[in-house]
Amino acid sequence: MPNLRPAAHLPPASSRQRIGLFGGSFDPPHSGHMHVAETALKRLDLHEVWWFPTPGNPLKQPPGAFEARLSAVQIMTDDSRAMKVSDIEQKSNIHYTIDLVKLLRAHCPQAQLVWVMGADSLENFHLWKDWQAILDLIPIAAISRPGSALAARTSHFARMYRNQRLPRSAAKTLPGHQTPAWTYLTAPMNSESSTAIRARR
Repeated sequence: MPNLRPAAHLPPASSRQRIGLFGGSFDPPHSGHMHVAETALKRLDLHEVWWFPTPGNPLKQPPGAFEARLSAVQIMTDDSRAMKVSDIEQKSNIHYTIDLVKLLRAHCPQAQLVWVMGADSLENFHLWKDWQAILDLIPIAAISRPGSALAARTSHFARMYRNQRLPRSAAKTLPGHQTPAWTYLTAPMNSESSTAIRARR
């Protein structure tokens, strides 16, 4: 077993850094997740990407044991000092993104935060609890995923907020941008998925 850095909780309250927040079940985490995080890190000019494994996703089947998923994310990200892994959702019994974003906004108000997600999540983003409130609190960066381009760009969210979409050329202005604001970033595709990994098992 590698000598892993312990899971963190939250960025420093005094932080003024540009921080990506990357939440998910990560059941299991895979190279596609890392591709999304690394693309966001580079294209948004972030200082760090914080991973937030969730205890459960109300829109999906119950995931595997939290500690196993947390450890898997730690192992996958341990070589990168720009990748941080937090267990705050489990420790604070958080199940919804809106509650996590509110917590981060209150905890480090000077940080320039952006929500990072794979573009495949845009298709059902309008089903997330208080999804429009999330958009009012934090800008969103959606990173392309195989097979997601059409669904992402024609999703209810994308159509409703088409005038708030920033061009890729302005992606580095997204952290700290006035909300609502979002961008869609294309990148070389990584076809790995948690569903495919579970099926192979």
